[in-house]
Amino acid sequence: MTRVLLFGSGYIAGHVGARLTRLGHGVVLGSRRRPRTPETRGLRWLPVDVADPREVRTVVDAVRPDAVVAAHGPSDITRCEADPAGAAAVHVAGARHVVAALAGRAARMVLISTDNVFPGHADSCAESAPTSPANAYGRAKLAAEAAYLAGGDALVLRVSLVYGWDRAGLRPNFFTTCAERLGAGEPVAVPDEHWNTPVLIDDVAAWTAALLDSPHTGVVHLGGPRRLSRVQWARHIAAVHGVDPALVTAVPQRDTGYACRPRNACLHSERAAHLPELHGLDPVDVFAADAALIAAVVGPTGSIASAALDASAALGRDQP
Repeated sequence: MTRVLLFGSGYIAGHVGARLTRLGHGVVLGSRRRPRTPETRGLRWLPVDVADPREVRTVVDAVRPDAVVAAHGPSDITRCEADPAGAAAVHVAGARHVVAALAGRAARMVLISTDNVFPGHADSCAESAPTSPANAYGRAKLAAEAAYLAGGDALVLRVSLVYGWDRAGLRPNFFTTCAERLGAGEPVAVPDEHWNTPVLIDDVAAWTAALLDSPHTGVVHLGGPRRLSRVQWARHIAAVHGVDPALVTAVPQRDTGYACRPRNACLHSERAAHLPELHGLDPVDVFAADAALIAAVVGPTGSIASAALDASAALGRDQP
């Protein structure tokens, strides 16, 4: 059994921790706030502020980890843009504190990073694409990547927009927000011309676990197989629910909370197909996942299934 110290206690950290626990690893969460998500129930937790080097060293000494996964916040991109110094204090300084505390230990390190390290000019970016962060969050994460990769046995997993049911989090993700509001017949306003390759949270957890138990270093990208705009995605969710897609209103990105995000926040991988640990872990298509996630809550009905198929066919023709 591997002892894993997982920095973070939010949506991604909870799912990664639960996956690692099912695989037989001993997982300890470390974060400022006590975990509150369903996935973290039963996981051991220790309080730690990664911005404080003494606290980081204390928790590392207590756990004596064989591996470390960094999946902590802040991940609110708008908040980071308003407080770039605060974002750097946690992401950049935090990375350096973790690496320093692990010096001299044979510990594997995995950092979960972001598509915001790219400017968003290209339709999609692979690992070899030049970085140029679109915002303060991207700059902080890119600097954190450099700190981890300089520390030795480290891998950076950049993920595209993560989705799944997230009712207990501080900020429910895009899928959860749209699915709940549209399912209730409420309208949603969605930024136009904002493109993503959404990736299911289960795939993020599976890839993290697989790569944690591998010799690979450097950067690996995880994006979903479908590139689509937020408007297309929200209208597909509406169609799966069987409600009028006209409930989704397209608004200029600059007028929304997504203003500081890159226009194209899309990832694909040049490396993944060559990594045997990832064979059989192909990311789920977002349209298929929409139908499965909603059916699991609403219940499998013919109207939902047929609506999902009809919407997938129609929207698929609109792909660039």
